[in-house]
Amino acid sequence: MTPYLRIAATRFHALIQYRGAALGGLFTQTFFGLVRIMVLSAFYAASAAPPALPFGAAVAYVWLGQAVFLLFPWRLDPDAAESIRTGNVAYELCRPLDLHGVWLARALALRTAPVLLRLVPMVLVAAIVLPLVGLGAWQLPPPASAAAGALWLVAFAGAIAVSSALTALVQVGLLWTAGGEGVPVIVGTLAVLLGGLVVPLPLLPDWAQPLLLATPFAALLDLPARVYTGALSTEQGVLVLAHQAFWIAALIGLGRWWLAGRLRHIAVHGG
Repeated sequence: MTPYLRIAATRFHALIQYRGAALGGLFTQTFFGLVRIMVLSAFYAASAAPPALPFGAAVAYVWLGQAVFLLFPWRLDPDAAESIRTGNVAYELCRPLDLHGVWLARALALRTAPVLLRLVPMVLVAAIVLPLVGLGAWQLPPPASAAAGALWLVAFAGAIAVSSALTALVQVGLLWTAGGEGVPVIVGTLAVLLGGLVVPLPLLPDWAQPLLLATPFAALLDLPARVYTGALSTEQGVLVLAHQAFWIAALIGLGRWWLAGRLRHIAVHGG
């Protein structure tokens, strides 16, 4: 494991340097978070039916989504994608390392460093700054309990692992395509829609809930957010961790199987 941990650590230290980009992203995500809350506020005001999710919990849902925005697989590792496009991936295959393990280690850094750069300042803005400027009703509320907060931290780590495994799987998919844009766009769109970043999943129809909660995308935002807001009890939160563990193992296993099958037929052209 030592080489893969060093790869992840080196990549993490490289990505953690982009503080200016994180600051710009913080402003953008705060703006869109406020816009989303405005839309939800109008929706709640116009609805006569009792909401499936209290407004305060929906606000927490929005800010947690903005804080972990980069956890979603919007983009892949640009260096790995470029190595596939140019054929330099052949050099990776010559090294005494497992290719999927390398991609997974790099994905882990890619899904950790940018998120951490924005998570803490976003929480400070949403929880402390908004009340100071008269937007207390739209602030990020604290966790439902100390246990819920601790469990959310564990679920957040699980979400990083799920996202990293999903990113490595999508990376393998690039070996099957002529271009490198289609697969990440499709998976990223599904993750955003089915993960709750656009509309909190509890607000979607009841008949769709079992299907939505069964996907790996729910493990990125929805399930951890339900733990944070207390919509799920501590006992149910343990099931969330089990759900994440299942998808981590499944996505890594599928990625390794898919990569092994592709490498038996891969051809690299160049000179």
